[in-house]
Amino acid sequence: MRPLLRHRMAKPVAFGLSLLPFFWLLYAAIFNQLGANPAEALVRATGDWSLRFLCLVLAVTPLRIISNTPTLASYRRMLGLFVYFYVVLHLLSYSWFDMGFDVADIGRDIAKRPFILVGFSAFVLLTALALTSFNRAIRALGAKRWQLLHRLVYVVAGLALLHFFWMRAGKNDFAEVVVYALILGILLGWRLIRFISKIRR
Repeated sequence: MRPLLRHRMAKPVAFGLSLLPFFWLLYAAIFNQLGANPAEALVRATGDWSLRFLCLVLAVTPLRIISNTPTLASYRRMLGLFVYFYVVLHLLSYSWFDMGFDVADIGRDIAKRPFILVGFSAFVLLTALALTSFNRAIRALGAKRWQLLHRLVYVVAGLALLHFFWMRAGKNDFAEVVVYALILGILLGWRLIRFISKIRR
């Protein structure tokens, strides 16, 4: 596994694989493969992929430590930026297909509907993380402040799950919500247990 992750083509392959959902959605949109309600399908699919990549990002550290594979850490930034990429697509799909890019209507919708407000709050936090994900930002902020800022990803995970829960509550469909809640609960619970064990030492 380690030699594969260190291979010079490993990151380009990971980058290409991360773009596959985007190209599939683009193909499906062009060739009318999104079902009876293409707008809803795009909004939903981009939101799902945002959550999936968020789970991947949060899985990097546990996998790196448990498998003793330090090279995995070098993929975290790229995966984190793909979280933001799919979140931006999610927001654009909502703003375009649901709201017709009417800024006033979008503002009223954010204020009126809690699940939209929660989702938009997650987007704002992710924007701060994306803008400070580069080496120049780390040097400017200092390592400790940068690490403290990027712990907001845990808040983003909670907001994203709440956004997903409230959205599915309207349809009384919680099966996928439970799956994501279990995955995020395990990933965040692992960190909490590790933190507590460090304090007790």
